[in-house]
Amino acid sequence: MDVETVRQRPRVEGGREEEILDATVAVVAELGYDRLTMDAVATAAKASKATLYRRWSTKAELVVDAISRAKGCPMPEQVDTGSLRGDLIAMSCGDGGFMDEVPMSVMAGLFTALQHDAELKRAVQERFLAPRLGLVTEVYQRAVRRGEIAPDVDIELITTTLPAVIIYHAFVLGIEPTDDLILRVIDNVILPAARGSQAS
Repeated sequence: MDVETVRQRPRVEGGREEEILDATVAVVAELGYDRLTMDAVATAAKASKATLYRRWSTKAELVVDAISRAKGCPMPEQVDTGSLRGDLIAMSCGDGGFMDEVPMSVMAGLFTALQHDAELKRAVQERFLAPRLGLVTEVYQRAVRRGEIAPDVDIELITTTLPAVIIYHAFVLGIEPTDDLILRVIDNVILPAARGSQAS
């Protein structure tokens, strides 16, 4: 099933959809993706399985929709503070950023499943990661247009560097992300790399 087909599935009326998405986030954080079932989400959301299946045909669709749109893990808003540093800070800190407890706990529950579940991996890449990377890419491209960073910088690589470092600290080293850590990565890794030959 392609992304456009998923988008066209009927929505749940009223505020019930948000309640179901919130319940899904909570169940993923508690049980992990592999142990999550539609029954568990239906119970947590006080909804019927029929309601869930009318909107989401698989648990992969439900989970990705939940982490993409539920409270605590929103799509970050496009920002333009006038500087690359300001934009990165605005997008990386606060609600929906790396300091948000819900996204990190949810991603912890998904990491193992992403290694062996092709459907989940594809859905996460298309529905969750792609739009967010698109926003970050625009931030860097705008910085290039302003002449703030070198035009030959590998934007595709650098857009993934900050989240990669934060995820490594959180899930490999067991160090909780903080604003200080994010600022250190931005100031000591991202900005020097983004300036490229202009830094000399």
